[in-house]
Amino acid sequence: MELVPNNTLICATPEDGRQLALNLALKTSFAMQPDEHEQKIIRDSYANNPEGLLNATQVVATEFATIAAANNYWR
Repeated sequence: MELVPNNTLICATPEDGRQLALNLALKTSFAMQPDEHEQKIIRDSYANNPEGLLNATQVVATEFATIAAANNYWR
């Protein structure tokens, strides 16, 4: 499993960076829990739990902050 597509965090736009952040968060989740049955159980537990959803979005936000820094904040 390729965890960082094309082995780079460099993106043309913030939108591309946001998409990469989501992709990285998903790949990290799958890498930590590769069993599809367990993924479904976990997904069901947080899909209806506002706190779980907020925690998931925090992971994506952290990934995005890392990507933004790697791209010199697109300046």
